[in-house]
Amino acid sequence: MSRPGAMTFKGNPLTLAGHALQVGQPAPDFVLHRYEGGMQRKTLADLKGKPAIISVVPSLDTGVCATQTKKFNQELASLGGKINAVTVSCDLPFAMNRFCGAEGITNLMSLSDYWDRNFGHNWGMLIEELRILARGTFVLDANGVIVYAETVPEMTHEPNYDAALAALKKLG
Repeated sequence: MSRPGAMTFKGNPLTLAGHALQVGQPAPDFVLHRYEGGMQRKTLADLKGKPAIISVVPSLDTGVCATQTKKFNQELASLGGKINAVTVSCDLPFAMNRFCGAEGITNLMSLSDYWDRNFGHNWGMLIEELRILARGTFVLDANGVIVYAETVPEMTHEPNYDAALAALKKLG
C-alpha cells in the first residue's frame, strides 16, 4: 500500500509506503541495527517492559534532524532508566555513532533501518521517492501499544515535542 501526498518536502508531495499507524494499535515489529562493538540487531521486543519513545528522522546529517535529536536527548535526560528512547533513520550505524558521539547524544539509542527498510515499511514512514524515512514520533506503552503517533506533514518542520513528551510522561 502507498499513500501518495501523505507528506511534503518544501511543498512538493511525497508518497509514504505502508499504512499510517494509529493510537491504540500494537506497534509493528521491526529489525533495526546498531553498531556497538559489532553489529547488533534490535527489535520491538527490546523496547517492551518500559514506555518507549521513537524519534524518526530522515538523516542525522541535516539541520532539522539534528535539532530534533538534540531536543529529545535534552528533554529525556530527566527520565533516565524509566523509559526506552531511540532515534531511527536510514543512516549507517557508524555515521549515527559519529553524530551521537560528537553531539553528546546519550539519552537516545541510535538505530538504523539501512538494511531493508522494514521499519519504514511496517511503520508507514518510508518515503518511496527518496528511500529514506519521514519525520515523526511515536510513544509506546510498556506492552508496545501505540499511545501517540505523529508523522510530520512537511519534512522541513519539527515534530510536536510537547505532545510527544506529555504522552510519554503520562505513562509513568
